[in-house]
Amino acid sequence: MSVSVVLAGGGTGGHIEPMLALADALLRRGAIEGGLRITCLGTARGMETRLVPARGYDLRLIPPVPLPRRPTLDLLRVPGQVVRSVSETRVLLRELSAGVVVGFGGYVALPAYLAARRERVPVVVHEQNALPGLANRIGARVAERVAVTVPGTPLRGAEHVGMPLRTAISTLDRPARRAEARATFGLDPGRPTLLVVGGSQGAASLNRAAVGAADALTAAGVQVLHARGPKNTDVTVSPRAPGQAPYVVVDYLERMDLAYAAADLALCRAGAVTVAELSAVGMPAVFVPLPIGNGEQRRNARPVVDAGGGLLVDDADLSPSWIEEHVIPMVTDPATLARYAEHAAAAGARDADERLADIVLEVAR
Repeated sequence: MSVSVVLAGGGTGGHIEPMLALADALLRRGAIEGGLRITCLGTARGMETRLVPARGYDLRLIPPVPLPRRPTLDLLRVPGQVVRSVSETRVLLRELSAGVVVGFGGYVALPAYLAARRERVPVVVHEQNALPGLANRIGARVAERVAVTVPGTPLRGAEHVGMPLRTAISTLDRPARRAEARATFGLDPGRPTLLVVGGSQGAASLNRAAVGAADALTAAGVQVLHARGPKNTDVTVSPRAPGQAPYVVVDYLERMDLAYAAADLALCRAGAVTVAELSAVGMPAVFVPLPIGNGEQRRNARPVVDAGGGLLVDDADLSPSWIEEHVIPMVTDPATLARYAEHAAAAGARDADERLADIVLEVAR
């Protein structure tokens, strides 16, 4: 079957990573069936300008349509920006002979949805968060299929599919990779291991609490792999004495698959991709939702926590003493970890990329 698939998911990693995971799944189908063309839409200001070409996909740029979360004067500029962006996107869809447009939300997806409707190209929407944004709320009204990551996401016609993930994550065998992963990060092969990560830029509250609990963690025999964020160079821990549990601080984790394989428990934010990756690989987590925004991170984590796959703590309540009282007993108890890991894995989805690819190819004209 010959089909041209246009993917719209620029801006942040939360939109781009699932888009690229779907692209990889479609590419695997194309290698078998032939005749599949994949094009990604983005803007000149998003991370996609780096991430999409690095993965070998064609990237076409359109004018962005920023969508303010609250009523501001910026809203007055949106109609003109939408008209221009939709017009340019329509030209691209015709040039590409688009057979389907798949949107992942954000300021790239909205003009793609509207252009596709005008060009009579079928639309598939994928929503990563439990609380959908404006672009996908609009997109769902014109879409033939709507796939969601979190069960119960309030979108018309929503089908629970899960989050498309990189195969390095979705196929990860944590126990089989553990020794290699711990050696990579300079960790002891046999100690209980805590992963602290606050997203690509780090998180100040997680950094403060973890560093404040460093001595207690060390005393309990817990080693730590802590991604502080590339700008947080002031986040440091004094070297541990020989024979003590290591506390390894890095700016950023390029290999999240190895980080997940190395760790027994994660202390982290609750972004959509993070929650989906952790549950897919069966990693128990203590989720600390971002305290700003519309509360979507708490909603993202809730299904996994309710299933018994982790804990939820408010950002304001996270402290060194909270880590001592709750995290240390959890990470040092193998039976507790095994129970949480089993429930986390049951709440996760490893095949969302293939399931979404099925939907896209069913819809494509």
